[in-house]
Amino acid sequence: MNFQEVLNKSRPLVGPHCKACLICDGRACCNQIPGPGSKGSGRVATRNYEGWQDVFVKMDTIVPKGKIDTTLTLFGKTFKYPIFAGPVGAVAMHYSDLYSDQTFYKTLLAGAKKAGICAFTGDGMDPAIMIDACQEIKNQDGLGVPTIKPWPKEIVLEKLELVKNSKAFMVAMDIDAAGLPFLKSFTPPAGRKSVQELKEIIDASPVPFMLKGIMSEEGAIKALEAGAKAIVVSNHGGRVLDGTPSSASVLEKIAKVVDGRMKIFVDGGLRSGVDIFKALAMGADVVLVARPFVNAVYGAGEEGVEVLVETLGQELKDTMEMCGASDLASIDKTMITR
Repeated sequence: MNFQEVLNKSRPLVGPHCKACLICDGRACCNQIPGPGSKGSGRVATRNYEGWQDVFVKMDTIVPKGKIDTTLTLFGKTFKYPIFAGPVGAVAMHYSDLYSDQTFYKTLLAGAKKAGICAFTGDGMDPAIMIDACQEIKNQDGLGVPTIKPWPKEIVLEKLELVKNSKAFMVAMDIDAAGLPFLKSFTPPAGRKSVQELKEIIDASPVPFMLKGIMSEEGAIKALEAGAKAIVVSNHGGRVLDGTPSSASVLEKIAKVVDGRMKIFVDGGLRSGVDIFKALAMGADVVLVARPFVNAVYGAGEEGVEVLVETLGQELKDTMEMCGASDLASIDKTMITR
């Protein structure tokens, strides 16, 4: 099975918002909220995709022939590719009730593990989402990254206990989820956090803590001050604020100011192994791909996840082969141009 066949199977199953496009670039779903689209004008999701297309790779095959190594070691774990499945929530509402969040995460985590990578899980108003996600991560020997919404501190600390019991090797908070409607109306107040508030949360974390939703150099510095071990350069797929730049356009500046002091993940419109190579060359350590994994799960379950991972992984290997890179450490900014 190839990924086109997975998409063909997914298309009639994912509901009215997602069109299961061959290239998920935000054009067809546009600004359908709730759903997989973008907020306001709908341009941010499209801008994310286009941002990577404005970067070009430089071919160089006058280099010694050798094996291409795509393996990544992160916080004591080794993965086949620097590609993780990003967090997606409320799949029954946004796509279709073929899957609940619980069954979606069970399938995604298992498929990701078989493919040699790792998946993020999400969070929501229903406490069972996080409870079940953490249990599934435990079932996969801790190979998963639970993502906590920016709830009040007391709730976050309760969820960190679930993370501890899950044996997860890392935990994330999507701090940019402050723009989601259900968090804005939450009582007690949820959403934005000060550096000090984040530091208190991060100090209580049993595992390395990641902040997702960093889109500026200033934000990256604050994440460092709070004690984060990793960040995700992300605008939440355009779902929380219109008028933001693409993640591709800010990645290099953020990587420069971080200067190796935190691991850098990036998401937003990365749809091929060539895109992934560009992101690595621009300073990312790991790339997150989210929406295509929804189609992978709906189209062919665990097998669909494996097909997508191998498709992206082989494209990354091909790009490394043609651009003179032998391993992830050898990919740098000299291999791209604009």
